Amino acid sequence: MSTTTASSSGPSVLVVDDEPLITKVLSEFLELEGYKVDVSHGGNQALQKLRTTAFDAVITDLKMPGVTGLELLDSIKAEQIDTVTLVMTGYGTVETAIQAMKRGAYDYVLKPFKMEDVLSTLSKALTEQRLAKNAKAPKEAQSIFRVAEAISSSLEIDDVLEIIISAVLDESSADMVSIHLADPKTGNFDERIKKATDHVLLENIPTPHHKEILSVFDTGHSILADGSSAHRYFTEKNVSNKLKFFLSIPITMTGKISGSLNVFSLTEGKSFSKQCHSILKVLATKAGVALENAQLYDDLQHKNERLTDAQNLLDDNYQQTILGFAQALEESDHYTRGHSERVSIYSGLIAEGLSLPPEEIRTIVRAGLMHDIGKLGLRYEMLNKPGPLNTDEKILFREHPIKGKRILQTIPCMRNLVDAAWCHHEFFNGGGYPRGISGHQIPLSGRIVQIADAYDAMTSDRAYRKALSHDVAVQELVRCAGTQFDPEIVDVFMKVIESYRKNDYSNGGKVTLRLVENFEKTNKTAFI
Repeated sequence: MSTTTASSSGPSVLVVDDEPLITKVLSEFLELEGYKVDVSHGGNQALQKLRTTAFDAVITDLKMPGVTGLELLDSIKAEQIDTVTLVMTGYGTVETAIQAMKRGAYDYVLKPFKMEDVLSTLSKALTEQRLAKNAKAPKEAQSIFRVAEAISSSLEIDDVLEIIISAVLDESSADMVSIHLADPKTGNFDERIKKATDHVLLENIPTPHHKEILSVFDTGHSILADGSSAHRYFTEKNVSNKLKFFLSIPITMTGKISGSLNVFSLTEGKSFSKQCHSILKVLATKAGVALENAQLYDDLQHKNERLTDAQNLLDDNYQQTILGFAQALEESDHYTRGHSERVSIYSGLIAEGLSLPPEEIRTIVRAGLMHDIGKLGLRYEMLNKPGPLNTDEKILFREHPIKGKRILQTIPCMRNLVDAAWCHHEFFNGGGYPRGISGHQIPLSGRIVQIADAYDAMTSDRAYRKALSHDVAVQELVRCAGTQFDPEIVDVFMKVIESYRKNDYSNGGKVTLRLVENFEKTNKTAFI
């Protein structure tokens, strides 16, 4: 049974009398005055209409067969139907009319009535009703605002549902409330949350028959039904034995019906007023928007997690690629084995000493690993020649920075390592190769790796000479500061290498060489 609302430019009025002549005359007169009028020829029929259609006013006779006017007033009050009531009575039943006013009627008109008296009394009743509604509206608006504010403060779906269902219990006379949401995969409506007043057990909530409910929602209406007519909306056969009233309002997300807000009354005489229905429709709308935002946030979190996992996988592959290249470079040469790892460690120490950002330190450490990648194209015999290189060999050897640049440029994730591979043989005074640039024209990574490379080359055994001592190597760095090396970076290296040697001094005064992974753990910097 769907809710409808009488539409007219004027107020809607239900005229109730068992005498057709009276209902005909009164309805025609009121329609001429601009009212939207419906008629019922008995109290029971009137009550059925009031449960499904909103009327601004009811004009009813008192003496009727079946449900009397007084019984109709009692039902209107008990079910909290939002309407103003007038009673019609003869001179001999004025005392009954006064009794009717005590039971909720606004006023009475005497039969045979004068039309101007009916109009005057009805107008006055509707005016006072309007004033009462205007006074009540700010309180309802404040309540809705509080709920909306609470909803907007949370992006967790479960929190939103809890806020909505608690607000519905507070703002209605319901004994129980439940929210069902559509499963995105199956489309079935599943119960997500339910709540009941203290004196009601949750297991008393009947199970909605969502196919029937959706058939009403699809027509653009919500559902308001009494216990005797609500059985079609539930799976239980005996629902009418315990259910007195049922209200179900659609929840929409992105323009589609995605759930239902269900409100139950198990108490005799407790129904849902027009104002209550209006507030709950607003709350259902707020719920739909909030749930949509929460769902978007939830989806975004999942996407971010997947993106993070993909980024971590890419980073792992990147690291393995770098280490694989470095291993390939040094695999066949026991003289230079470990050289790239040590240059990477020294480069990282310098970068830390310069207080560079963590991401720049990571890049420079990786660049130290890859600085000699261009040597992959050089012959083993030339790299390990005991004596000096001849002119042709020097020309070939000096091409390895350019070859390194070419190799790294072709790999997108390694393009930030190009500067170190290309420029670690440039001199601070411009006398280096392959481009002959000088000073700060040389990229910072090139100037850092150059010093790390030179120090390790001097302190390592090579085919053409034995390793120099640490002291001799640092004296050479100081001697060439300003010509071959950046003097500021030499100063930084002198400090960090002494600290490094002090912490790792062993094996007869030689630096204990560690893999980059150990360097990372010791220095608490995620380099690789």
